[in-house]
Amino acid sequence: MDTKLAQIGMTGDSTGATTSPIYTATAYEHEGLGMSTGYDYTRTANPTRSHFEEAFAELEGGARTFATSSGMAAIQLVCNLFKPGDEVLVSFDLYGGTFRIFEFYEAQYDIRFKYVDFDDLEDVKKNLNSSTKAFFIEPITNPSMIEVSLEEVYELAREYGIMTIIDNTFLTPYYYTPISDGADIVLHSATKYIGGHNDVLAGVVTVKDESLGDTLSIHHNMIGATLSPFDGYLLLRGLKTLHLRMDRATENAKQLSEYFTGHEAIDEVLYSGRTGMLSLRLHKTYDVGALLQNIEVCTFAESLGGTETFITFPFTQTHADMPDEERIKRGIDDHLIRLSIGIEDVKDIRDDLTQALAKSKREV
Repeated sequence: MDTKLAQIGMTGDSTGATTSPIYTATAYEHEGLGMSTGYDYTRTANPTRSHFEEAFAELEGGARTFATSSGMAAIQLVCNLFKPGDEVLVSFDLYGGTFRIFEFYEAQYDIRFKYVDFDDLEDVKKNLNSSTKAFFIEPITNPSMIEVSLEEVYELAREYGIMTIIDNTFLTPYYYTPISDGADIVLHSATKYIGGHNDVLAGVVTVKDESLGDTLSIHHNMIGATLSPFDGYLLLRGLKTLHLRMDRATENAKQLSEYFTGHEAIDEVLYSGRTGMLSLRLHKTYDVGALLQNIEVCTFAESLGGTETFITFPFTQTHADMPDEERIKRGIDDHLIRLSIGIEDVKDIRDDLTQALAKSKREV
């Protein structure tokens, strides 16, 4: 995997270029009637996007990959597999933007989404019925960082003929390749760890077989939320250091989770033990707003997976559109912060959080 990532995008074309060229052409010449180079119009296919898609499909162990204009476009692409009356069982704790688009599809198209605990197979089974077409799972949930045991879920899906869709944004192909275990579709917000530098908006959908690929290819071309050539180049560039960035961010997150466990300012550390993602629940005597105003090394921003350490406040950011009662059920309150730990020196991150916490204690 390390070698594949380091050498990704080396096309071996006739020029000897060691990185994939950026093809900005929107149209491609036909030599004659019924003749094509394989590229006709850039929405349908673009050489730079193809280089990324083919390389990513190989990393995932899938049949085909589709690069989209954002992570939400990736989810929307998958939603087009369902029709009115279909039902999807979904991870109870998940990204607020995913919850929002599922609510839209339910209201507009009568595709029903039920939220279940995939770590509780009995809960999953009691929600199964003849309309259940898919499971949609975050293997590490956002923002509670609950890691889901998937082996039995895959077995259940095979038994009932249910499609399994994995949002692998937090883990990336470096830590987990769901298709090799039994997933049918894997998607990512490639804006995050895949791009890795907070400078590209993108999504990725990879499928296990050509049949699913043929179906999604039609929707991908028809809808047109495809990735631009320059963004395809940025994703190829980002992947070259994915393994290095993930290793460093994970090691930093592990050290920080240990340090803040038992800290007087922290009621709860939520960390799966993998990736650079962790959440902290502040003690009620500490103010989140004051913390965010006093950080100096970390950045208060609404994203994740970059080289810099970002702090997000799910209550008013990623999960703002979720109804209060749904947020409360998931433990998303005004004391919870989500951290995407970067690749800085871990002592600098730790010291910054410590000094900001000290300044955020409320007067009693």
